[in-house]
Amino acid sequence: MPDILPGAEPFSANGGPHGVLVVHGFTGSPQSMRGLAQAFAAAGFAVELPRLPGHGTSLDDMLNTGWPDWSGAAEAAYQDLAGRCEKVVVAGLSMGGMLTVWLAARHPEIAGIVAINAIVDPPAPSFIEMMRGILDSGTAVMPAVGGDIADPGATELAYDGMPIEPLLTMVDAEQELFENLGRIACPVLIMTSPQDHVVPPGSSDVLAERVSGPVERVTLARSYHVATLDYDKDEVEARAVEFAKKVVST
Repeated sequence: MPDILPGAEPFSANGGPHGVLVVHGFTGSPQSMRGLAQAFAAAGFAVELPRLPGHGTSLDDMLNTGWPDWSGAAEAAYQDLAGRCEKVVVAGLSMGGMLTVWLAARHPEIAGIVAINAIVDPPAPSFIEMMRGILDSGTAVMPAVGGDIADPGATELAYDGMPIEPLLTMVDAEQELFENLGRIACPVLIMTSPQDHVVPPGSSDVLAERVSGPVERVTLARSYHVATLDYDKDEVEARAVEFAKKVVST
């Protein structure tokens, strides 16, 4: 078992009768979502913030993982929480937002979801071809995508590289998820940073347009991609908790 980086440990909190599953992003760790998870816990929810396979340890550890591992871990954490809670809300950042949306498309019983700078809009075929070309040339890792934060006093605990093969497994899953967005009928809270240098803000527009359920939107004007650690983190936490309380009470 690889050593977990200090700060990247998963987080759990007892509470109830309702629960919240919180999911971190690609190459990140639970550190980026701990404040949000703790805010849900302080509001009385049972909370699970898992560490996705290959994350929060070493980049080498992540090279052997992919979307089936991460989605499997998210599904297992959801099932665990749903087995002991009356209603469950799911919240995620970036790829964690994609996993959140993926769960909602599979589980109509989910009470509501919070998607923060979520990845749902598949990239252009030219991007995929470029990534495959780089991989075929013998380069397994690209420069990092982590740490996109406006606040100079905040740091994301993320890898300093982006593993291409694991990324491509996520891109493959993205296309299938895109086609299933209309299945999502639960309430959706979408939070978007207009100055996101990792996920195009238009991805949030696609999500808002294609889901079937009621949509609320929040603009995080002062934050970059990792909004949960950035200048708007207090608003992220307050709005997410408010939303979760509302959807489990209906």
